[in-house]
Amino acid sequence: MNANPLSQLLDDIRACRRCSDDLPCGPRPVVQAAETARLCIVGQAPGSKVHETGIPWDDASGRRLRDWLGLTPAAFYDPAKVAIAPMGFCYPGKAGSGDNPPRPECAPLWHGRLTALLPDIGLTVLVGHYAQAWYLGRSRRATLAETVRAWRDYLPSGFLPLPHPSPRNQPWLAKNPWFEAELVPHVRAAVCSLGL
Repeated sequence: MNANPLSQLLDDIRACRRCSDDLPCGPRPVVQAAETARLCIVGQAPGSKVHETGIPWDDASGRRLRDWLGLTPAAFYDPAKVAIAPMGFCYPGKAGSGDNPPRPECAPLWHGRLTALLPDIGLTVLVGHYAQAWYLGRSRRATLAETVRAWRDYLPSGFLPLPHPSPRNQPWLAKNPWFEAELVPHVRAAVCSLGL
């Protein structure tokens, strides 16, 4: 048994097989964290490419997210700086258009325990509506666009809601040009203020 509580928890998450019967490609939990992390990124669930590589955000969505955050791959993948904890730690399989939602078992089982062991987080980026629903609860607005537009309301609590950076979300980005023109510079400044 690992003497470090966070290392032990990460081992437990990576060894989790709780919903293996419901995962078409089998379990492969993907998580990144260290006690010194200043930024936490909470997304939806790994995609098929991330399932193959075991590297979080190792796809086109990840490239766009790193650009929005103003982070180099070296900083993004440094667990001493950035924690990555999706709502579902395993790839949930394909749906009609895109992937299935994250498995509902993960967040209640792991998120509270994980965030309790990350004392230095200065900002938690909530990517997409699953992360926003879990972390913002009733303070979330009626739509994702409204929630993201209200980002200033959540920042004092340490949360920053973002849309999903997937190429499939290009229509949303085209319909909401204010996001990249107005909000992304604030996102980069908020991340930069953490000393990353």
